[in-house]
Amino acid sequence: LYRSGQNGSGPARVLVVGVGTRDELTAERLREAAGRAVGRARELQLQEVSFWLSGSWLTDGMSAEKAARALGEGAVLAAWRFDEYLSDPDQQGQSASLESASVLVPEGQLEAAAAGVAVGSVLANAQNYARELGAHPANVLNPRYLADEAERVGRECGFEVTVLNREGLAAEGMSSLLAVAAGSEEEPRFISMHYRGGGNGRPLVLVGKGVTFDAGGLSLKTAQGMETMKYDMSGAAAVLGAMRAVSELGVALPVVGLIPAVENLPSGHALRPGDIIRAHSGKTIEVLNTDAEGRLILADALSYAGRYEPAAMVDIATLTGACVVALGRHAMGLMGNDPELVEELSEAADRSGERVWQLPLWDDYREQLKSTIADIKNTGGRPAGAITAGMFLREFAGSRPWAHLDIAGTAWAGEAGAYQPQGPTGVGVRLLTEWVRGRAG
Repeated sequence: LYRSGQNGSGPARVLVVGVGTRDELTAERLREAAGRAVGRARELQLQEVSFWLSGSWLTDGMSAEKAARALGEGAVLAAWRFDEYLSDPDQQGQSASLESASVLVPEGQLEAAAAGVAVGSVLANAQNYARELGAHPANVLNPRYLADEAERVGRECGFEVTVLNREGLAAEGMSSLLAVAAGSEEEPRFISMHYRGGGNGRPLVLVGKGVTFDAGGLSLKTAQGMETMKYDMSGAAAVLGAMRAVSELGVALPVVGLIPAVENLPSGHALRPGDIIRAHSGKTIEVLNTDAEGRLILADALSYAGRYEPAAMVDIATLTGACVVALGRHAMGLMGNDPELVEELSEAADRSGERVWQLPLWDDYREQLKSTIADIKNTGGRPAGAITAGMFLREFAGSRPWAHLDIAGTAWAGEAGAYQPQGPTGVGVRLLTEWVRGRAG
């Protein structure tokens, strides 16, 4: 990594970042190395950096394209900062912005490396966009804001956007979503984005949970559990970011993005524990805990997705604290009704550097969701809480190939990492985009 000297004679500064042995070299290590280098460059108030992609790195498993993409992703992700609400960022501990980064490559590798940097930049910028959405406070980013953003990105990227308001949701029969939104004065929205992808085949459907603030409803969270609940729309942010990336990369496959967007607050109109609601699919739900609300809005979205006759659908959501207990902050929980789809997502996770870990959806877990007065309960209690939440969603996915990503543990970083600042992570953008690209061949 170096900054060019003022006289053009060579680097003014040189920074050496270790990446381990050649046999240990992975794309993730290169992302982290680029992130650490950019962090140091910003501390030194440098505005431009260059990375030397050594020919000794290149093997069958580490092509110039893959290495350059990883370096580009790490640099762009590490350079991101969110200072929109700071009166004077430079006086409040923010390091300097990086204006440009480049990758220097061995002779004959320029074309491959340029292709890698191009893809990596699109993915990282889309992830930074998702981070930005997650960083906004809930008094700014509400369901209407998300809908406006979807329409803006749709205009810029060339995909169609349809938005249902409260009246439209009622006409559509999305009563489960409306029940969650009933406690808030903020109107809910249901956002549908359709990227045609140059074809009219059966689309892939991405569904993102968009709870712009979650107080838990009448099953009120504790103050400590509520303070970061502006990020409960991270699934929606991931879908918006992925739709942006897919369209910018020109993926030759139709993709639909769906976002049910609500606030979950307590009031005299709020959903009550013990209420029974009828979902879009027609199934009745006994609500035992109003803080298990994400699955209620996703139930309607998954049912709605059926009209597109999807080839496959994936939902992504900050769904359960139980997944944080099970996997910590290092991996998303992955569940699904189709082994091939689950395997595809696992492989896309490996390529993107966003980890997943599969949890079982054995029929035995369905017993925990049995209700004596409705078709299903919205919670199966504390045992296997992440799995029973996934089992609940499976009821509304029907027979279509479906998978669920629980990002409750990975959507927010309590501590900064090599290329991840403290705060919203934008997790899922790279994985979802990589999965779509893989499907497109």
